[in-house]
Amino acid sequence: MHVRSVDFLKSVYKLSQLPDADRPEVAFVGRSNVGKSSFINTLVGRKKMALVSKDPGRTQSINFYQVNDVIYFVDLPGYGYARVPVSVRKDWKGLIEGYLTERSTLKAVVVIFDIRRLPNEEDLLLLSWFESHHIPYIIVLSKADKLSSNKKREQISRIGQLLSVKTEDMIPFSSLTGEGKEATWERLDKFLYPAPLSA
Repeated sequence: MHVRSVDFLKSVYKLSQLPDADRPEVAFVGRSNVGKSSFINTLVGRKKMALVSKDPGRTQSINFYQVNDVIYFVDLPGYGYARVPVSVRKDWKGLIEGYLTERSTLKAVVVIFDIRRLPNEEDLLLLSWFESHHIPYIIVLSKADKLSSNKKREQISRIGQLLSVKTEDMIPFSSLTGEGKEATWERLDKFLYPAPLSA
């Protein structure tokens, strides 16, 4: 997709604040230090659309962005950050789960993992939760430029085994080199604009 325009729409702290479900949406989720904001910025070709913070856990709302005035990109709060107060994390859980299960226009969730780290039990539970709620997801492995080619292949294989996912179904990505940007858009387009069923 050629991104012509990207505009911040609003931050949502309560389900009642969600914008009208009038266009397809893609949500983005990841642990607080996986480079989610850099990934989103690279994907839309903007340097500072999504906030890149030095303080993990800073995003405490669901942030909506309009892409080409026809799609919503939805930036979800990072998870797994212990310093966030328990009360806040509980609020996030209700907000995020409510959004993910009730949003009729949500087409897919991009789940971002740091390619250098093996997924833990919390990550596995997240994917299991998506599957149990029949929510399609795409796995992106960020910071691919941090590893050599051999180490990258090794990590992709190990992560795939842990997640029970084929290596070709995961997208290595680098916000520095742009690796994986085109592959991500190709995958997203299939969810956003599925081919019509043949008669």
